[in-house]
Amino acid sequence: MKGATVGVQASEAQTQNAPDTPLDVLHLDMQTLKDLEIFESQSGGTSLFEFCNLARTQGGAKRLRRRMELPWSNAARIRATQESLSFILKHREVFNRLPSAYASSRVELYERDILPLVIYNNVVEFSLEAFSLWANHDRHYLGILRGVEVTCGLIRALRRFVAQAELDESVGELAPYIEEMHVLLAHPGISLVPEQKTRRWAWRKLRLDQVFRLHEKATIARILELIYETDALVAMADVTSSNGFVLPDIEEGPMRVRAKGLVHPFVQDAVSNPVDLDQLRRVLFLTGPNMAGKTTYLRAFATALYLAHLGMGVPAGRFSFVAAEQLFSSISLNDDLSSGVSYFRAEALRVKAVAEAMASGYRVVAVMDEPFKGTNVKDAFDASLAILERFATREDCLFMFSSHLIELSEKLKNSHQIDCCYFEAEEGEGRLRFDYLLRPGVSSQRLGMRVLHEEGVFELLDRYPLRE
Repeated sequence: MKGATVGVQASEAQTQNAPDTPLDVLHLDMQTLKDLEIFESQSGGTSLFEFCNLARTQGGAKRLRRRMELPWSNAARIRATQESLSFILKHREVFNRLPSAYASSRVELYERDILPLVIYNNVVEFSLEAFSLWANHDRHYLGILRGVEVTCGLIRALRRFVAQAELDESVGELAPYIEEMHVLLAHPGISLVPEQKTRRWAWRKLRLDQVFRLHEKATIARILELIYETDALVAMADVTSSNGFVLPDIEEGPMRVRAKGLVHPFVQDAVSNPVDLDQLRRVLFLTGPNMAGKTTYLRAFATALYLAHLGMGVPAGRFSFVAAEQLFSSISLNDDLSSGVSYFRAEALRVKAVAEAMASGYRVVAVMDEPFKGTNVKDAFDASLAILERFATREDCLFMFSSHLIELSEKLKNSHQIDCCYFEAEEGEGRLRFDYLLRPGVSSQRLGMRVLHEEGVFELLDRYPLRE
């Protein structure tokens, strides 16, 4: 087969915080998973996993979740997934012939069920044991027959699937999956499955039961795994296609991310914006009033970069990137009263986690939304300046840093690695309006009092005179 790039996912036992996490897996900690709503929406809406889960089978959904827990940080791995998705989209009808969700789930149940099993191979001993099973275990016998029938049906369906000529040209990580399916179907025990279903083979069914649950048990388990991995890839391809996502360009060299027409996948009628970060502009200092779009922009960027590391399409017109090794976000921090961690200490620990990754030499991308809100303005200013200056000198890392401390721009203007952009509100006689467009420069808008007036806060407070 052409382009047979092996793309085996990391073990389920590996976790993001484990010291033995493989180097080709992008590190995501719990805070980042929370901020990007990968598996759970903070607002009670749809998580990113639910958005992406178009898998037909429960096993496919589990494999998809595992992929989303362990995205790649290696360009070759990411490219292998991308090639698979492109191939699937080009030959989408072919993958409608994968064995059904019903068949795969029933085979799983059959393989796990506690049923009597004839273990003898000798014809005489097998015959005696089979007769005893038939005579004394009527309910179990019928369960065995049903399990054998559904397993035979799955094997026939898989044979028809892999026999499709288009699959001979499989590429990326899909290629070794298809090749392994061929090998497994050629196993002596599996090849005993007849091409046509017949009612006159009860004896052979018990032989096949022995094959499926004893001699070729591991083979059946692996066949199911390959079906599920393929189903997960098809789901990723369908999400990419149905949402009009674009497959990113994977680049080599120093860290950089460039995008045009970037949006967040959950925002309806979203206004698109560009991204341009590289080693000449490692830090984006983002300003603007509340509600203007800063946080959504940070989330859109981090979410798209995460999807890109999965090998999926991203919600943008164009997207190119060099793979990172660790992705951090600091958007929705909370204090922890039970552990005695104040809000500011939680912010400090978040910055420490990023600093430790940088100090260890990893390629880091970090997005930080208005850090140091948990302290006074003077400390927030000094801490932000000190962090930004150090971020700007860190090679092979990229950062987005939003803040209301627009005075920082005077201190940052001599740092060529820090780019400044802002969002703004349109002020008029009516209520504030936002266009959510990213602009170069630094915001000068201060709208706190304006928003309080618009919401009628002072009118309510002044409605009744103070008691003497």
